[in-house]
Amino acid sequence: MFMKALCIHCLLHIYYLTEFWKQVPPSEPYRVILSDVRDKLYNTRERSRHLLSNGYSDIPEEVTFTNVEQFLEPLELCYRSLCDCGDRPIADGSLLDFLRQVSTFGLSLVRLDIRQESDRHSDVVDSITKHLGIGSYRDWSEEQRQEWLLSELNGKRPLFGPDLPKTDEVADVLDTFHVIAELPSDNFGAYIISMATAPSDVLAVELLQRECHVKNPLRVVPLFEKLADLEAAPAALARLFSIDWYRNRINGKQEVMIGYSDSGKDAGRFSAAWQLYKAQEELIKVANKYGVKLTMFHGRGGTVGRGGGPAHLAILSQPPDTIHGSLRVTVQGEVIEQSFGEEHLCFRTLQRFTSATLEHGMHPPIPPKPEWRALMDEMTVVATQAYRSIVFGEPRFVEYFRLVSFLTLLFDLLDEYGGVVSRMATPELEYGRMNIGSRPSKRKPSGGIESLRAIPWIFAWTQTQFHLPVWLGFGAAFKHVLQKDINNFQTLRQMYNEWPFFRVTIDLVEMVFAKGDPGIAALYDKLLVSEDLWKFGEQLRANYEETKCLLLQVAGHKDLLEGDPYLKQRLRLRHAYIKTLNACQAYTLKRIRDPSYNVHVGPHLSKEITESNKPAAELVRLNPSSEYAPGLEDTLILTMKGIAAGMQNTG
Repeated sequence: MFMKALCIHCLLHIYYLTEFWKQVPPSEPYRVILSDVRDKLYNTRERSRHLLSNGYSDIPEEVTFTNVEQFLEPLELCYRSLCDCGDRPIADGSLLDFLRQVSTFGLSLVRLDIRQESDRHSDVVDSITKHLGIGSYRDWSEEQRQEWLLSELNGKRPLFGPDLPKTDEVADVLDTFHVIAELPSDNFGAYIISMATAPSDVLAVELLQRECHVKNPLRVVPLFEKLADLEAAPAALARLFSIDWYRNRINGKQEVMIGYSDSGKDAGRFSAAWQLYKAQEELIKVANKYGVKLTMFHGRGGTVGRGGGPAHLAILSQPPDTIHGSLRVTVQGEVIEQSFGEEHLCFRTLQRFTSATLEHGMHPPIPPKPEWRALMDEMTVVATQAYRSIVFGEPRFVEYFRLVSFLTLLFDLLDEYGGVVSRMATPELEYGRMNIGSRPSKRKPSGGIESLRAIPWIFAWTQTQFHLPVWLGFGAAFKHVLQKDINNFQTLRQMYNEWPFFRVTIDLVEMVFAKGDPGIAALYDKLLVSEDLWKFGEQLRANYEETKCLLLQVAGHKDLLEGDPYLKQRLRLRHAYIKTLNACQAYTLKRIRDPSYNVHVGPHLSKEITESNKPAAELVRLNPSSEYAPGLEDTLILTMKGIAAGMQNTG
């Protein structure tokens, strides 16, 4: 029966076979059908290459595989035929292995998520509404936007043609949708909307997918990042679920991504962690109300400042009922090797994710008591105010930050800030020179801390071992509740001992303090900051020490990492090497910013250093095009990478 089906299948595919067909006798049906598979695979690859490089391809879709089912069909036919003919040992060999590989990896190895900022979609829709002569989409209220988007989604008329006026930014977004429409749907996973704020952000992407003729629309995943957006996320999701068209579209499944990086940059680590916790609780309630299975996508970074930390503890500290056997997480590119670089590491990491997910479902963590919630709400208000008063409210902060950071070449500060460059203390400004990360350091070419991405923001403070975004706000919050009522101390101790979320939050900050060194931060100040900002730096370091003492009291520890002597020893051994790299980096930054500055070496070392540097000097001459003094740029980049490796964190 299967041999007959195989012959029929061969006849149906004669039209698509190329020159290779002539070399295959019809009496060899397996070779006939597999030659067809090979030709289609080749066409699929070449068509994808053409579409990605040119935006079009002369290879028709009919001679390619558009989904994995088409690829599996002839292979499964061969397998069944071999079994039917009594050749199961052959079928269960390399053919079965290949079938499993195709089922696992499909046509694309991994699915690629598409990510774009909500404002970029608004720009596209705005250009469409202006072209139609119905006004500016950007000027409409949220209700007006939803009403118009839903009317178009329920209709069938095309909204624009080739004559749509496009800026480069608008064309770039539309080109992305056109590529999605052209390539096989198996290549893509979710369409993630960063900086999502409202239901219209999701509906706009759904409309653009339809207008660009995406046959199998991608699932749309809103990413709520800033503190205010996290607070508004449950209401936004409830509004989407109340729309009949949208409920039919999602078929009972929704994915929501929550951002740890920008929420932390916006309000500080403490406030962001609590708001993320509450947002998940409310989002699950909304999903349960409408009978929707909600999958949480955790946009964690590699550092504590961006929501990083041990994956097992992070999962177990999530709110009860928010992980129903599945979740999605991001793994930062620069730290993938630590978790997946070798086979045994990969298995161990996956085991930790799996065991934590199962344990969370079978033995959920206890929910916070009402008095704990009230205390957390009160503390996070104080923490947010303390954080923002310095990062966004202190007029000297931006100047100080750029002086102690190394991203000088990231911003065109000579145009934006005039003489500030010459006074500039973190390595934030030179970060743009490093070939790391997949996104630009800033969302927009101008602006201050608000437009700076979270990755360079955290990276710069990590390099100076000051870690300000992680701990700033904690001290003010603890101090406030302890001064208000001394009995709150016992409540905090109880929270630490009984509530996994609070304990993990405190332990991660304690670990960051163990990695910190305010003495190194003081060195950067002395070398890179103008004297009128020294007092400001001293105030921040005093805040650092006060916060560390309060945190140890809450944890009931006399010393940092008292409960983890193994990690404490590892950090102690690394510290001497990192400290040396920090000193080298600070002096290198000084020489880059002030070419007339010379590091004076003691007479007893001068000759020895001169002799040892001769080979390096020869190498430096091979790089005469550097805009800095020879070797300084390379030295800076080496120190940045060395410190990041020692801290085991980038951004």
